[in-house]
Amino acid sequence: MKVLIIRFSSIGDLLLCTPVIRCVKQQKQAQLTLLTSHKFKGLLASNPYLDEIVTDQAGIMATRQWIIDQHFDLIIDLHKNRKSWLMTLAVGSRVMRFQKLNIAKWWLVQTKQNLLPKEHLVDRYFDSLSQVSVINDGLGLDYFTDTNTRLPVLPHEYNVIVLGAAHKTKRIPKQVAKKWILTSQLPVVIIGGQDVADEGAAIHNEFIEKTVNFAGRLTLDESAVVLSHARHIVTGDTGMMHLAAALKKEVIVLWGNTTPVFGMYPYYGNLGIKWDSKEVQRLSCRPCSKLGYDACPKGHFHCMLLQKEEVW
Repeated sequence: MKVLIIRFSSIGDLLLCTPVIRCVKQQKQAQLTLLTSHKFKGLLASNPYLDEIVTDQAGIMATRQWIIDQHFDLIIDLHKNRKSWLMTLAVGSRVMRFQKLNIAKWWLVQTKQNLLPKEHLVDRYFDSLSQVSVINDGLGLDYFTDTNTRLPVLPHEYNVIVLGAAHKTKRIPKQVAKKWILTSQLPVVIIGGQDVADEGAAIHNEFIEKTVNFAGRLTLDESAVVLSHARHIVTGDTGMMHLAAALKKEVIVLWGNTTPVFGMYPYYGNLGIKWDSKEVQRLSCRPCSKLGYDACPKGHFHCMLLQKEEVW
């Protein structure tokens, strides 16, 4: 069986597809191709369940023609936006599309009334695949590092705080990060992308004896190595949260403008791994977006700045 899975977008989005990739491969003995954005082509390069990873770099119509030429038996569109719809329109293959529930998410943001199902996004993926008898094996997310990945120099035992996120209203502010560092009983390793390199350096300069700063310095595989050996992990709603879950690590999640009600919290399947959710309750402005902003629309950022730290 020749199968194409479509998911563009972010690190977190692709990691949340990995249970589908694994189960389709194993249960259908599929020849499996992933179509994603060029930026994220390398993210799942070491995933043994994928036979091929291709990108949409050639454009919508050229990609559509490529799909037609491949004669897929099944196309699983987990992105379901205008682009993926046009790419798969009348291509001669069976197409299954995931219901994104964007109207219900919009309604929650606008009115604070929750009409969303109490179900994780991954479980809803599998609901959409019941027609082709693909079932969730309950083993959670996957992430496979390159065997040549170097091991950064790390303390013997340590905690991790993740500063970065794609949107600033999901990031843990310096003030909050410093409070968590003060309560840590172990050295704290700081990670995040180049966008938080200055914040990481500033925090490290203040806590030189207690922190190791890798913000802006690590590849994704190297970040995975750091996370995999951590005692505790504090993170926002970000790709590193999903990466930690894929590595079967417990996490403490500080929620900013988003909420776990959207169904994209850390996912462990049926493995029984626990995670801790930290939310500032009774804020009339939360959630203010299903994605995030460059700055708090209200100007106060209470959803993060009022977070309470604890000993970890």
